[in-house]
Amino acid sequence: MANISVLNVELYGNSIGTLTLLPGERILFAFDQNYIDDPERPTLSLSFKDTLGELITDVRSTRTRAPSFFSNLLPEGSLRDYLAQKAGVNSTRDFFLLWVLGRDLPGAITITPADGEAWPQEKGDDEGTKTAPDVILRFSLAGVQLKFSAVMEATGGLTIPAEGVGGSWIIKLPSMKFDGVPENEYAMMELARAVGIDVPEVKLIGLADIAGLPKDIARMEGNALAVKRFDRKNDGSLVHIEDFAQIFGLFPEKKYEKASYRNIAEVLWAEIGEDAIAEFSRRLVFNVLIGNADMHLKNWSLIYPDHKNAALAPAYDFVSTIAYLQDTNMALTLGRSKAMFDLSFEQLSYLAGKAGLPEKLVINTARETVEKFIDIWQKRISSFDGTGEIEKIISDHLKGIPLVNEVTAG
Repeated sequence: MANISVLNVELYGNSIGTLTLLPGERILFAFDQNYIDDPERPTLSLSFKDTLGELITDVRSTRTRAPSFFSNLLPEGSLRDYLAQKAGVNSTRDFFLLWVLGRDLPGAITITPADGEAWPQEKGDDEGTKTAPDVILRFSLAGVQLKFSAVMEATGGLTIPAEGVGGSWIIKLPSMKFDGVPENEYAMMELARAVGIDVPEVKLIGLADIAGLPKDIARMEGNALAVKRFDRKNDGSLVHIEDFAQIFGLFPEKKYEKASYRNIAEVLWAEIGEDAIAEFSRRLVFNVLIGNADMHLKNWSLIYPDHKNAALAPAYDFVSTIAYLQDTNMALTLGRSKAMFDLSFEQLSYLAGKAGLPEKLVINTARETVEKFIDIWQKRISSFDGTGEIEKIISDHLKGIPLVNEVTAG
């Protein structure tokens, strides 16, 4: 009989289900009966709720990839490859990556091996008794940019935990391809804060001030961006979050497809209400103003502060991408178009109508956001240290956005 391997899935430290690796590399997720029967159960994901709000317990098995909710907990791209290499894991096999990285995932999920430290049986193994590789960095932060989980020292420096577990800050390292990305993101996040958008604490910190970086990373120079994790409280307890790829049941590579900003807005309106729609409108307009072409599904998240009810999570990953790439299309469709230079009051009215949103709220929030942005931009443009030509690029970009011209024309 072929061996199977099981991972325990916990939410806020309580068991809610299992992920099982079956013969043929199939992966099956099943809820624990005690979670199913609990009328006060904490929310795992909106993707597990049906149209009546009841828990969906019949989850289809997948092959090689974990079910989409769990697959989205894992990093992508270079970060995924880097951590998989460090762990001696095939980067295409979700079950093994979750085994390695599951102790420090986004949100309040933890995933641990049911059979202790015995390494899951791999294809071709006869015994299935190998021990796990010597894992250097045991955490997962969804996304592409190389980043680590860290703790803030009393001196203001940052240290990567010995196994990468339990950090309350995200350290985003400089890009190997583009100059000044940490500085760019820091400036855009602080600008967003000034406009009134909910953003976490951010700091620029020299790589030399970060202790415990792996040797191959420590050779890098320049600044990193430190972002306070909003899925961790000051006492280290976990706060659950999920991104919109998880909500829509899409795998990470579909984060630019299958859904639109209208779909995000519809969820926010149904689950939260006016406050979330106002904040959604601010973020949407702001990211067009700065020329961020990368506000895909994984860059919008919900947070569950009371374990059950959703709120819009703080903003993250605000970067002026037009500083590096001549792409003025948004990551997702807005109304009838993806083009930033189509953003207008008419387009926002169309979005509100199609999504069933309060039009006046959307329009007034958009107007207020543009007014605040222009005022702050003119006052603070010279204070964005280390951002190179970004100031000129954004200033030129603003001239082509109809919404800006409509607001400034009175």
